Amino acid sequence: MQTRKKSRQIQVGGLAIGGGAPVVVQSMTNTDTRDVAATVAQIGRLTEAGCEIIRVAVLDPEAARAIREIRDQIAIPLIADIHFDHRLALAAMEHGAQGIRINPGNLGGQQKLAKVAAAAKMHGVAIRVGVNAGSLEKDILARHGHPTPEALVESARRNIGLLEALDFHNLKISLKSSDVLTTIAAYRGLAQVCDYPLHLGVTEAGGLIAGTVKSSVALGILLYEGIGDTLRISLTRDPVEEIRVAYELLRSLRLRQRGPELISCPTCGRCQVNLFSLAEEVERHIQKIATPLKIAVMGCVVNGPGEAREADIGVAGGHGVGIIFKKGKILKKVPENQLLTVFLAEIDKMTREQTPNRP
Repeated sequence: MQTRKKSRQIQVGGLAIGGGAPVVVQSMTNTDTRDVAATVAQIGRLTEAGCEIIRVAVLDPEAARAIREIRDQIAIPLIADIHFDHRLALAAMEHGAQGIRINPGNLGGQQKLAKVAAAAKMHGVAIRVGVNAGSLEKDILARHGHPTPEALVESARRNIGLLEALDFHNLKISLKSSDVLTTIAAYRGLAQVCDYPLHLGVTEAGGLIAGTVKSSVALGILLYEGIGDTLRISLTRDPVEEIRVAYELLRSLRLRQRGPELISCPTCGRCQVNLFSLAEEVERHIQKIATPLKIAVMGCVVNGPGEAREADIGVAGGHGVGIIFKKGKILKKVPENQLLTVFLAEIDKMTREQTPNRP
């Protein structure tokens, strides 16, 4: 993997972004921000899954006021997502938003943008310049014909310039497109001419399968090339799934490691156990474990331990009986109807051994 591009570092609610800091995982709530209880509950689940920054939609003054209550009940930085109305940006910051996401060009002119930048300076708030292929400036779109990578970069540079003219530099930048190749080319282009931290994402990526594939291809290539300081996997799903995919992506590139890694075989004609169910139950069980373990779930006692000998702990099914192994060596044989229960207990035991202070 190429050396990570050195971007300038900013702070969002005390969290370092860019400048060599670990790539930060973020998501966005899909609750009504005005429903404080529902929003806080969802942020709690996201935080437990590993989310490090959360964004909420601010559609009206009531949503802006809700930010104070929400922020007081969560443990990660809170970003306000603003479109068109600069007054909502001002209100969100006044009520405790630690970052705002705006498109500077659609706030109604430089005078209104100046008010937002001044408030952001006063409150110590970072601004994400969010460029989106679906809402490019008309003149840029006319010049390029459609949302090309070059058009996205031009829009980003223009909007960065608007804030730099106000002596505001506490920025991170995103260039969102639903097209994978456009996304890759746009971020590559901006990374060559800009040293602000970059937030990666493929917008409107789709459901679990399509969204995971598109995001993993685009973001995986960019991260491999050393580009990117924060990321969001956008899925039409429970946002907790976004966090799971994000950490698997980062783990595959050895950029971040959080919680267990599950490896499992795709099954074949030798499999004599319901491996799909077994793997799903194990995966569900380990979601709340933060200890970095490698766990193998294999369908065949012949090849299981050998194929997964690098795993910390694993299970291999058989005909009426399965084996549990550690580091490729058999630990015990277990009747099939007890296999899941015993295996989960062994995982929990290993977790406690590696984190002695855990109750």
